[in-house]
Amino acid sequence: MTKSVLGIIGGSGVYDLPGIQDVREIRISSPWGEPSDVLRMGRIGERDVAFLPRHGRGHRYSPSDINYRANIDVLKRAGVTDLISVSACGSFKAELYPGSFVLVDQFVDRTFRRETSFFGRGCVAHVPFAHPVGPLLQKRIAQAAAEEGITFNVGGTYVCIEGPQFSTYAESLTYKGLGYDVIGMTAMPEAKLAREAEITYATIAMVTDFDCWHPEHDDVDVAAVVAVAQDNAARVAGLIARIAKSFPAEHEPCPVRSDRALEGAIMTAPSARDPALMKKLDAVAGRVLTS
Repeated sequence: MTKSVLGIIGGSGVYDLPGIQDVREIRISSPWGEPSDVLRMGRIGERDVAFLPRHGRGHRYSPSDINYRANIDVLKRAGVTDLISVSACGSFKAELYPGSFVLVDQFVDRTFRRETSFFGRGCVAHVPFAHPVGPLLQKRIAQAAAEEGITFNVGGTYVCIEGPQFSTYAESLTYKGLGYDVIGMTAMPEAKLAREAEITYATIAMVTDFDCWHPEHDDVDVAAVVAVAQDNAARVAGLIARIAKSFPAEHEPCPVRSDRALEGAIMTAPSARDPALMKKLDAVAGRVLTS
């Protein structure tokens, strides 16, 4: 069995995670470039945790400028087995109101400027991604949210746009008409890369606004988003603490095989693989490349 290490990526408004004990700030080198920030390693209760602010402390990186590959790579190198992503988002449904949390289970990727894979020329891989969220991890988040008295919804589709601009009215109506639940700018390619790294992944989407489709609410602006995100941050800290304190010591095998996604996924014959790329994949794909 593999020891559990719980990773948390903090989104807008979540730049730190109060409650971590024995904190060590660790700068891990990645062949994929610079991550958003140093990792804050420590423990909550008996569980080892690693926290990374997605935008960097001080919110230095826009969604399009985040080095998602480096972020996932350093979390993998730190031993993270299960990753909870916390993201601010807009809502397309009246019942998903600002302040509520959505535990999404599907994503639609509308980004176009980002590196979406660790693999490519020199080593081609195709991982299964039909079910991008680990159901056991999501269940643990839902149980903890109920115990914390947080209003949440289980299930839903998150459409990820490039940004950094918010949606036009026409775009907002289109996404709503397609049946999507929430909209954000950061879940992709983060979830895809976590799957390639065989890290079980789940998202807590914190609703901050109604995007711009709602006739009774103002258009989205940063001030409104930040105000709700900061209010949500305190509840996120309590939620993560509750999850960590009851988290199993050994990683639970994922029913959708997120932790075994690379088995049978690499297409390129060993003799045709690029040695330089193989070296960069040592953490992400080392389990299968060395077996």
